[in-house]
Amino acid sequence: MKNLYLPLLLIISLSGCSYFQREEAKAEESWSVERIYAEAKAALNMGDYTKAIQYYDQLEARFPFGEYAQQALLESAFAHYKKRDSETALATIDRFIRVYPLNPNMDYALYLRGLINFHRDMGFLDRYIPRDETQRDPAGSRDALRDFTNLVNRYPASRYSEDATQRIVYLRNRLAQHEIHVAHYYMKRTSYLAALNRAKYVVENYPRTTAMPEALMIMAKAYKILEFNDLAEDTLRVLELNYPGHPGVAEVRRTRVN
Repeated sequence: MKNLYLPLLLIISLSGCSYFQREEAKAEESWSVERIYAEAKAALNMGDYTKAIQYYDQLEARFPFGEYAQQALLESAFAHYKKRDSETALATIDRFIRVYPLNPNMDYALYLRGLINFHRDMGFLDRYIPRDETQRDPAGSRDALRDFTNLVNRYPASRYSEDATQRIVYLRNRLAQHEIHVAHYYMKRTSYLAALNRAKYVVENYPRTTAMPEALMIMAKAYKILEFNDLAEDTLRVLELNYPGHPGVAEVRRTRVN
């Protein structure tokens, strides 16, 4: 008999889940645009992003023009971002930027686009298992850097520009360090020219980042192994001059050419 209870309980459990499942939020036909927006905003503030998105979609469908429709689209993008639905969030914010280029909240739209891309590289497991951020796919970081730079250049007085500027510094360091990881990989594989190009990319595109001394060290080491001795010495002098006492100087000196 005990064996019969398990499937019976499972059926009851599944039925209960289906019964108590939240119904889709629907705006009444008599509701004004103000009422629908208020309901959506309340759901957003409560962290019920699914319900908020449903109301925003209905608002835009029934009242596609005007200030509320524009604000609904912008806040819908934020709700998708909070749900970690980056693809839909980006599509929504891109539509807002394309359709409403003169909206007074365009600085926030650019900032939100940057935030979406800033967190786009983080997968499900990354929330629970710490991982070196510089070893993730850098595509989202590059897009975020572009978005935040665009914001700061177009709206330097925006309330979001200060935070964007700080994120730009962080992203430049992160992207530079990613290139260093790749350069080290190539060095281990004895692909010295590829490593050299990666390190040169850091020097040319991410100056004044924390990865600079290591980039110079890799360049000098690769030049030495490739027997470009003059370039190796020139790069080593730059490293010594700008980062005196850096351990990379001694490492390059110890490098032997086969």
